[in-house]
Amino acid sequence: MTTSARNVIAAAHRIVVKVGSSSLTASGGGIDVAKVDELVDVVARARQAGKEPILVSSGAIATGFPALGMPHRPRDLAGKQAAASVGQGILLAHYAQRFAEHDLQVGQVLLTVHDLVRPRGYRNASATLTRLLSLGVVPIVNENDTVATSEIRFGDNDRLAALVAELVRAEALVLLSDVDSLYTAPPATPGAERIALVTDTADLQVQTHGGGSAVGTGGMTTKLDAASIAAGSGIPVVLTRADLAGEAIAGEDVGTYFAPSLVHRPRRLLWLAHAASPQGEIHIDSGAVTALRERHASLLAVGVTTVHGDFQPGDPVQLIGPDGEPVGRGIASYGDQEVRAMRGRSSSWLATEFGPGASREVVHRDAMVLSRRHRRS
Repeated sequence: MTTSARNVIAAAHRIVVKVGSSSLTASGGGIDVAKVDELVDVVARARQAGKEPILVSSGAIATGFPALGMPHRPRDLAGKQAAASVGQGILLAHYAQRFAEHDLQVGQVLLTVHDLVRPRGYRNASATLTRLLSLGVVPIVNENDTVATSEIRFGDNDRLAALVAELVRAEALVLLSDVDSLYTAPPATPGAERIALVTDTADLQVQTHGGGSAVGTGGMTTKLDAASIAAGSGIPVVLTRADLAGEAIAGEDVGTYFAPSLVHRPRRLLWLAHAASPQGEIHIDSGAVTALRERHASLLAVGVTTVHGDFQPGDPVQLIGPDGEPVGRGIASYGDQEVRAMRGRSSSWLATEFGPGASREVVHRDAMVLSRRHRRS
């Protein structure tokens, strides 16, 4: 790959570094001190070189469950949250002690989905992280596992890291894993080849089956999703192994480099596609699907067939086609009760029955993100 692409990483001033549980903890859980210390040294050198690193760190649950005497990572929500509550404190204490040896302070920032999809929470999170960086502090970000439920989770810290990178307008994202690079197939597979450069994640032809480690939640699929989010925001990404973090930040030819997209998705639509949790479903007919996909039209009431869930105007909703497949997401102009009353009606009928205001779109085209079409073999 070209040296100039890697130079973008080396020249980046504000960098988000994400590290997973498997890169911080022992195989049976608990902190692997050597691994954490090595990562801290790399991040501290970046800060002392004048960069502004933000560390998105997993590991709270994996650190906490052995401390609570649990024989394995808990599977129930309450157990996970209890382990996270204990583990987050242990992990942060070690980070704080180790960074202090470099004369650096750390600041803990725990986020939930609502912090990034609601305008006030988004502004607050952005302002806090920006102020911490201006004060010379190294922010350590994690999902707030002690309160997050399945409905308000990012799902994995890879996606969280990509959204944080967009939030702070980072100039690079480094995703650290226990695999040194993206390969055409799982690395142990005969004939698997390293992919050094990805210009468009949509064109990738790779096998990513399999989950994460016994102590983590992610896998290669989540990392590709995160790379796609960040690259779509104009942020270059490097995916590599945790012990190669220093080389990655220095712009050396390690891991896989994901080139930033030349066309950036508007910020609000980025949240809608990747961070927002839909509050309901609006099912639409085939004519509406065609209008949305081929004519980039808004969704009108006439194309709505059924409505599920409880949502208010301004809430994100999932758009579902007649085959049951997601068509996209959008910001609802009306609440669920209004859409139920309006479904299948023409704009002229609505204007006559409810006044001119009722003829506006159920979901405006500028507040909509369409899903990629599934390729057929």
